[in-house]
Amino acid sequence: MSHSPAAPPQATVEAEARRALDEDIGGGDLTAALLPADSSWSARIVCRESAVMAGRPWADAVYAALDPRVTIDWRVRDGDALVPETLICELSGPARSLVTGERTALNFLQTLAGTATRARAFADAAAGTPTQILDTRKTLPGLRAAQKYAVRCGGCVNHRQGLHDAILIKENHVMACGGITPAVQTARGQSPGVAIIVEVENLGELNEALALDVDRIMVDNFSPPELADAVARGEGCTPLEVSGDVTLANIADLAATGVDYISTGSLTKHVQAIDLSMRFRTDHSA
Repeated sequence: MSHSPAAPPQATVEAEARRALDEDIGGGDLTAALLPADSSWSARIVCRESAVMAGRPWADAVYAALDPRVTIDWRVRDGDALVPETLICELSGPARSLVTGERTALNFLQTLAGTATRARAFADAAAGTPTQILDTRKTLPGLRAAQKYAVRCGGCVNHRQGLHDAILIKENHVMACGGITPAVQTARGQSPGVAIIVEVENLGELNEALALDVDRIMVDNFSPPELADAVARGEGCTPLEVSGDVTLANIADLAATGVDYISTGSLTKHVQAIDLSMRFRTDHSA
């Protein structure tokens, strides 16, 4: 099944593309200068392995910023499942511009497709259950919006975007505030109306958090019996999120407990880039 979510704001995508081009090109592409200035070519980007597509807006933005004469004819959508040798797109335009933007465009595509592919594996593992699989803030610096978009392409769901849109009270916050209850009370006083999520490490803390009627409780590294107990206590009351030591091998069992959410940083940090290739077409030049 294809998932094609809305991309981040265009200004965000363009800024990320421009920054990536700047770090690669610097004062100019010395190798591209070897090509005739008036030479135009067509090229193809092909996927060499099974994957889930993601990253089109960033590749578009790379070439739009570099040279608007470059055109891209996409053959797949973000969220599509790819098999080896899938033709992703055909590009046409000045040869110098095609090769200058090649690595930057492929870097976005291979990284975001890798993220989407990882997310799809986790989504498939929990298929058939009501549990939603969430990402975390463990993203590549400067590419959070991009990776969270790729997570959605893979069929998983975004956790909070950052420190600004929800309050997640963890062990260090609890210690510094003097306990879960004072931490929650302070949060409500300082940020009324903002969602509050509380991490708990044992059933005693779970009971305390349940009594506070927070928006969600994150149970961290609970044993299977403790998790089953936690789900029973929270059922119909407060949504529960499982976090910690989540793998492809155990996610189906975790989802089978009936927990509402499972969050894992591996969606965005344990990512293997997808093998992509861009080559000029030998049968078409002008």
